[in-house]
Amino acid sequence: MRILVVDDEHEMTELLARGLASDGHEVVESHDGIDAIGLATDTGFELAVVDVMLPGMSGFELSRRLKELDPTIAIILLTARHAVDDRVRGLDAGADDYMVKPFDLAELSARIRAVRRRDALHAPARILLGDVTVDLARHRARLGDREIPLSRTEFDVLRVLALRVEDTVTRAEILAEVWETSGHIDPNIVDQYVSYLRRKLEQSGAGVRIVTTRGVGFRLVASQGL
Repeated sequence: MRILVVDDEHEMTELLARGLASDGHEVVESHDGIDAIGLATDTGFELAVVDVMLPGMSGFELSRRLKELDPTIAIILLTARHAVDDRVRGLDAGADDYMVKPFDLAELSARIRAVRRRDALHAPARILLGDVTVDLARHRARLGDREIPLSRTEFDVLRVLALRVEDTVTRAEILAEVWETSGHIDPNIVDQYVSYLRRKLEQSGAGVRIVTTRGVGFRLVASQGL
């Protein structure tokens, strides 16, 4: 996931960036609202972690502006204040979640996973990839009228890649989505299941393929070309 971290405390942004990068996310740091809006306008993000107390523009205002730029962006607000009014104001500004400082990085990672699960509830019931239908509700993939025999884990890997078709998904992201962790588990398990899935797609004659992005991860290509 591509994440924007906005906090005027440089040590905080560096700490968050290192922690989120270790979870497999692509992280961009910013230290004020104007710069953050420029970054979001130029490149776009799937999620933003925004401190409420920012110079020049509050985190509340920045949240509203980010949502105007991209209504699909998820926002987690950070604050040192416990007041209920602040939490309500943040949620009214478009934030999806709210965390009070100090907090543990593991909790932030869990909140990000929870936001992604909520987003998944709004995902399409089926994804069409050329001649392959990925049925997210029934956890199965079909080539025309014929089902492609996949284990539950193989299907989950396919689901993660299909939801971001043509984009490279890192090994750590796949670990976080399928195994719900990117630590304490051998990342080679991702390569193992991708190999299983790739072989079954090829054997079925499906017009989709999994391409390895060396040193990064994998992407699903819905055609025979690269």
